[in-house]
Amino acid sequence: MKKIPPGVGPKHPQVVVLFGATGDLAQRKLLPGLFHLVSAGFIPACRIIGVSLDDLDADSFRTAARGALDRFATRGAGDEAWAAFSDFLDYVPISAGPAALREAVDRARGSLGAESRLLHYLSVPPAAALSAVKMLSDADLAAGSRVVMEKPFGVDLESAVDLNARLHAVFDESQIFRIDHFLGKEPAQNILAFRFANGLFEPIWNRNFIDHVQIDVPETLGLGTRSAFYEATGAYRDMVVTHLFQILGFMAMEAPTSLEPAPISEEKNKVFRSMLPLDPRDVVRGQYSGYRSEPGVDPESDTETLIALKCQIDNWRWAGVPFYLRTGKRMAEGQRIISIAFREPPKSMFPANSGVGAQGPDHLTFDLADAAKMSLSFYGKRPGPGMRLDKQSLQFSMRDTGLVGDVLEAYERLILDAMRGDRTLFTTAEGIERLWEVSVPLLEAPPPVRLYEPGSWGPKSIHQLVAPYAWRLPFERAWRNTAPVEG
Repeated sequence: MKKIPPGVGPKHPQVVVLFGATGDLAQRKLLPGLFHLVSAGFIPACRIIGVSLDDLDADSFRTAARGALDRFATRGAGDEAWAAFSDFLDYVPISAGPAALREAVDRARGSLGAESRLLHYLSVPPAAALSAVKMLSDADLAAGSRVVMEKPFGVDLESAVDLNARLHAVFDESQIFRIDHFLGKEPAQNILAFRFANGLFEPIWNRNFIDHVQIDVPETLGLGTRSAFYEATGAYRDMVVTHLFQILGFMAMEAPTSLEPAPISEEKNKVFRSMLPLDPRDVVRGQYSGYRSEPGVDPESDTETLIALKCQIDNWRWAGVPFYLRTGKRMAEGQRIISIAFREPPKSMFPANSGVGAQGPDHLTFDLADAAKMSLSFYGKRPGPGMRLDKQSLQFSMRDTGLVGDVLEAYERLILDAMRGDRTLFTTAEGIERLWEVSVPLLEAPPPVRLYEPGSWGPKSIHQLVAPYAWRLPFERAWRNTAPVEG
């Protein structure tokens, strides 16, 4: 077994109460993730208690969990490792009530010892979260525990404030971990390393050198089985408040006093406080053709499946720098990038036909896929006589290091952080409420949805939004393919 670096995992045994244990997220991500963390030795000892509406017993839950690992575990599940893991699984149907859940937790903690810690993961729709919290309160399982909340956290300012108030009646803010799996990705954290560990880039990370920023997360996927959820939520609530704004906070924040949870959260929240309220005139809402024919969708639905917007951060570092965000369903490619466009030189000394400026400004681009990639584009001289310039690039891929196998999946990292009480990559009540506050003008007066064809990059009006610039996606030059380095 690979030796686990100190401080990565929790010090104490863990009891995980997993609400929504038979749901899609638990099957695809959480159970496979917990299996890897346990079998790889990241967690010293563990018991997992599944909770859901399904009337199962523990053996039936183990069978369902094995099926989830067979379908979704990327590292495989050997018989020996599975046998050990299956002994850690228990199950309580919601119909059994708080007393049965308390008994199951007491049994688990009794087998692990007095030093065990309790983590509740609410992998349930937002409407069911408060019912789960009440069950935990009635079972007297809130004190001293930690609770992981899934997005979206409210649907507007009023609902977010109400949800926070009702949560705080049971849990202290320090116990609540509002999860955003984008922030659990290795490349998102690499932004912090890139900025604050390198003297080359931090001095130019401001309005004097950066012209504009794009955060672009198109998806090729449709709704799948989420039509009812999506119809009530839309792209803005589903993706922008919970994901894209959080990435923006990492990219735009000031240097924290230390890489500890409280200073990092405070600097992110300062960015959110500095954001100007969204102007509906700077927003494009799109809907792919055929969405209204999807099962469970209103034939006259006004729900957006694509959102593109411009926002401003009104502080000393970023005043005047536009941030462009875009995400949508059924688009041409699935990508997750941050692209930073640098200001062009104030004067060109090159001949008119040299090619300088012909391919736009220099860009620093982060690819937020699990195997991180970065690219820095620049103009360089074409070999041969004369002064002809071409766009060149320096590229880095995590695969070049031979360490790509060490990358933890986003949910795995965030589960470990929650077990350790590390809130660095989680959102706060203040931050969430502020983001809904800047959203009020858009939610009160949303622009009309504009149709776009599935497999396209969105409605034509997205180009007017970003003018005089251009969207970085689709790339003019693809990422270079590099063969994995043998480790």
